[in-house]
Amino acid sequence: MKFTLGIAMSPLEQLPELAKTAEECGFSSIALPDSLFFMETAAAKYPYTPDGSRMWNAETPWVDPLIGATAMAAVTSTIRFYSNVLKLGSRNPLLLARQVGSVAAMTGNRFGLGVGIGWAPEEFEWCGAPMDHKGARVDEMIEVLKLVLGGGMVEFHGKFYEFDKLQMSPAPAQPVPFYVGGHTEPALRRAARVGDGWCSAMMKFDELVATMARLDTLRAEYGRADVPFEIQAVCIDRWGKNGYEEMGQAGITDAIVVPWLFDGVPFDGPLEAKQDSLRKFAAENIT
Repeated sequence: MKFTLGIAMSPLEQLPELAKTAEECGFSSIALPDSLFFMETAAAKYPYTPDGSRMWNAETPWVDPLIGATAMAAVTSTIRFYSNVLKLGSRNPLLLARQVGSVAAMTGNRFGLGVGIGWAPEEFEWCGAPMDHKGARVDEMIEVLKLVLGGGMVEFHGKFYEFDKLQMSPAPAQPVPFYVGGHTEPALRRAARVGDGWCSAMMKFDELVATMARLDTLRAEYGRADVPFEIQAVCIDRWGKNGYEEMGQAGITDAIVVPWLFDGVPFDGPLEAKQDSLRKFAAENIT
């Protein structure tokens, strides 16, 4: 099983050094979350906490995942990066294709695109994107992204997006992996149908196992049971050598961890303490 470092809510000036240390310690990837802005009053509850509250406030730092990946790739050579997950619903697919293609080129094909719809109505409305038919729109956006990133002169005529022949160069030298996030049935179907993997938010081990079983069923339904598929998981009740072995045996390919939290170092804690936690975690768990 591989290990991914989660860097959510860390001060932005720490990210390059954290990336270098993570690479030195044997981490496979770095997961970059996405948050566009903090609305003072949210119209919807956050779906991944028991009470619907947000785990951050207006002063919490966030980096755009595409920019963050490029900056960290500049000081590393092997570690990979993926968004976990980029909110597609509030973005334009052609503009995003230009950005993702640029990140793929500038990182040496070390970037994977984790995608979701987005949970906040404000992110749609204030970015000028309709929330109506959001699932169908995101499905079409993924089609557009894959088409354009595949290279060459392409055109698209869909229900929500339409353009005549165009080309963006350079196209990625390798296909950009698409990882689909979300815990709902439509999200799992999307992951099974078009994803190279699935990204979880915070889940207990038994929930992850049940979700993976559902994904297996859906992938077989779509004729993709034999296609390689990653499971990137944040498991909140398994840790330590035995816990990670259990996760790997269950079929989780990639454990997303924040080692300094295990050591009582907060998200905004000092860089040196976080680096110490990375080295300690690697010595105990990464072989």
